[in-house]
Amino acid sequence: MSIYVASDFLVEVRSEFEAAFDVVYAAGHVEPLLELAERSQAGEMFDGVLFSLDVQMRAEQIEALPDSVRFLATYSVGTDHVDQEAAKTRDIAVFNTPGVLADSVAEDALFLMLGAARRATESIDLIRSGRWKGWTPTQLVGVQLAGRRLGILGMGDIGRRIASRAEALGMQILHCNRRPPEAEDPLAAGYRGSAVELIRDCDVLMLVCPSTEETRGIVNAELLFEASAEMIVVNVARGDLVNDDDLIEALQDGRIQAAGLDVFAGEPEVDPRYFELPNVFMLPHIGSSTIEARLGMGRILIDGVRKWQAGGQAGNRVV
Repeated sequence: MSIYVASDFLVEVRSEFEAAFDVVYAAGHVEPLLELAERSQAGEMFDGVLFSLDVQMRAEQIEALPDSVRFLATYSVGTDHVDQEAAKTRDIAVFNTPGVLADSVAEDALFLMLGAARRATESIDLIRSGRWKGWTPTQLVGVQLAGRRLGILGMGDIGRRIASRAEALGMQILHCNRRPPEAEDPLAAGYRGSAVELIRDCDVLMLVCPSTEETRGIVNAELLFEASAEMIVVNVARGDLVNDDDLIEALQDGRIQAAGLDVFAGEPEVDPRYFELPNVFMLPHIGSSTIEARLGMGRILIDGVRKWQAGGQAGNRVV
């Protein structure tokens, strides 16, 4: 089976794909899907395309794929960069990487929450700039998370792993999801029926939900109006869940306390006003950036494609 690789991956991940399939890498001198078209026109045949969030597979791109392409393997959990209806129309299977990066993202979420609560941006700047004059009782006083209420918007696998870690910190868990939990669920008592109810009752709002028509821009002025002045907003999901203008204004005005952000609308571009805010702790989309997650993501794609090729059911097939 021949696979065209349109994104760049770790050497360890590349090696495992090379051992499993006949792999051809994008040369990088032109846009990868244009190169794929050129190679196909020259007679090369590919059964599938391996790519990640840096390659858009919208309807236009999928319609232009060579006839030989029978599957798409996205090295990501999210599939909002893939037009699934267009893939169905072409009878192209789509695979993603659920589950294997959940622990890494959950750890990153706690890192962001702790960094925002303990004023990490200001602390790092103070010590690296050489301006630190020593300990004082009033220096960079943050907030303790123990005893506070964590509101998780999107209680899927990652949300539950965040919850278990936050409970170990002594936090109370509240959550909102598309479907309410079963009565016997240990977290059932913390369920809130809407994002508004959730933010009213929590001290930290953690965004872990997918980007959909219902959730895009959900963190806006209307929602933030319901937040307490001690609110911390953390986003490890998708940048477009947040209305940047409204969140920045709330942070500037002190209507909420802080934010921890790993994802941004329009990545890799970041609204420059965030850099001026000392109460924002930012990371460059590193939620799944551990060797364990990276290898797991590659392996689940290899396993899924192999099962599909053999006529079996692949748990990570989304189309």
